[in-house]
Amino acid sequence: MKRREFITLFGGAVAAWPLAARAQQGEGVRRIGVLMNTSAKDTNAVANLEEFKQALQQLGWTAGKNIRIEIRWAEGKANEIRKHAVELAALAPDVIFSTGTAGMPPLLLATHTVPIVFVNVADPVGAGFVESMARPGGNVTGFVQFEYSLSAKWIELLKQIAPSITRVAVLRDAAITSGIGQFAVIQSVAPSLGVDVTAINVHDAAEIERAVTAFARSSNGGLILTASALAAVHRELITSLAAKHKLPAIYYRRYFVTSGGLASYGPDVPDHFRRAAGYVDRILKGEKPADLPVQAPTKYETVINLKTAKALGITVPQTLLARADEVIE
Repeated sequence: MKRREFITLFGGAVAAWPLAARAQQGEGVRRIGVLMNTSAKDTNAVANLEEFKQALQQLGWTAGKNIRIEIRWAEGKANEIRKHAVELAALAPDVIFSTGTAGMPPLLLATHTVPIVFVNVADPVGAGFVESMARPGGNVTGFVQFEYSLSAKWIELLKQIAPSITRVAVLRDAAITSGIGQFAVIQSVAPSLGVDVTAINVHDAAEIERAVTAFARSSNGGLILTASALAAVHRELITSLAAKHKLPAIYYRRYFVTSGGLASYGPDVPDHFRRAAGYVDRILKGEKPADLPVQAPTKYETVINLKTAKALGITVPQTLLARADEVIE
């Protein structure tokens, strides 16, 4: 976005917020802005946000009583993310809670003063969101979704479950740094496993369907879905395409597997939302984001859907089932 366009949009957003509405907020009521990068129809995202709210309540913050929560849903769309980032910054809340990598650049463009707590962001140091994990500096801190090296686990898991695979389509959002980073790690590991990888962008549903259908015309193929807001938005399409074309697929989060996907390996995301509430609480009580270290996941989970494996004609090794955190029968 050009600087002149941003200033115009930012100024309009500020003017659009009525002074009367600002005055409604009593001195004892704190305001929290929330930028969700997925859809309000996404039941998983709604459940995670509820975890955040409940954790705040346990810390003494109740919506409608001593906090007011302004929520914006971006549906994985870059233009919506930019618009909502500007709107939330214009409200001048006490803190902004943001989910996903894509929301950080527009938020940092919109404000360098409002504290921001993030979750589900990959490599915030490399992306320039914070100075370091231990001392983030500036107005941003939060919880890393995972390090890029985790991406190697996905292709290793896929080969363990389906050893005959020689081709893998990696679905990624090339418009964000984490999409590029995750693919690069998978690409670097693939030759040692005897696998050729192909990138498929997840920009829109038609593009995904065309690319996966074309990829599935050849044998010995599998899928890996990397983390992004668009992956979550299109998750039903992606899991259905994997089933339709009988492609073994590995996902970055548990809810893909509970929705019919084959297997996943990733962090305990609801735990991040609960822990983020703790950081919001500390900021509301006077601490600065610059002094709150960025934290990495404390636990990763392997989830396997045996029903899906059976439909694909796959026998999952018992050694892998024994190590799994959850097996769906």
